[in-house]
Amino acid sequence: MLENKVSAGTASDVRTFIAATLLTYAAGVLTFLGYAMVDGSGGGVILGLIIALFAALGWRRMQGGKFFPRDPSTRSVVILALFSAVLTVGVVALTS
Repeated sequence: MLENKVSAGTASDVRTFIAATLLTYAAGVLTFLGYAMVDGSGGGVILGLIIALFAALGWRRMQGGKFFPRDPSTRSVVILALFSAVLTVGVVALTS
């Protein structure tokens, strides 16, 4: 069997996959949140995209300069999951 020199292990690969999924989800929710907060205007979408960009850059800074490090910490992924959950609750509260 071939050795995978890129992977740091199965658990690390799963954490990286979850982080990538949550980052994509959070960026979309932030964009929608901006759209909903500015009553459905294009300016709200731009505002949401700018906030998503800064959130992604904050994630990158937390990970030592890489968006998807070889071995992301469990703590970082949990924080990202909580952030995504709070955003989801905010969108549901705002749109209902």
